[in-house]
Amino acid sequence: MKKVSLFLLGLALSFVVQGGSAFAETPLSQTVNELVGTPYKWGGTTKTGFDCSGFLKFVYNKFGVALTRTSKEQAQQGEWVSQDDLRPGDLVFFHTFGTGISHAGVYVGNGAFAHAADDGVKIDKLSMSYYAKRYVTARRVLSDDAYAQAMRDKGN
Repeated sequence: MKKVSLFLLGLALSFVVQGGSAFAETPLSQTVNELVGTPYKWGGTTKTGFDCSGFLKFVYNKFGVALTRTSKEQAQQGEWVSQDDLRPGDLVFFHTFGTGISHAGVYVGNGAFAHAADDGVKIDKLSMSYYAKRYVTARRVLSDDAYAQAMRDKGN
């Protein structure tokens, strides 16, 4: 029993230590987290309501990046990046209506992306069946300097 208790204590401590470093608050994560739950609004570009491209335009404006207005146009900005090489801050694009790009989000790490969906701004996994089947491409729009600013640990 003592060995099991020590094992469980060690396991719990390892999660606490890892949690502190794995979930550091960054300007990007803070910006996204503050917007989670914002309602969906067709054509919305403010905290009163966003559509997917308006959400991205708002987020990237915080980091000095001027995005175009529609997800189809946004998919032409920056540099193409492989899904296997995504880093937080990359744009991800989907075809949700017929063919062509019609939805977008921002990759936030660990296989997840933030986006303005019909039920508001939220975070989903790229591996979810719905999105995995509809993934089209990704673009990197943050310069190395802007990326460093977006990913700076707010605790330091």
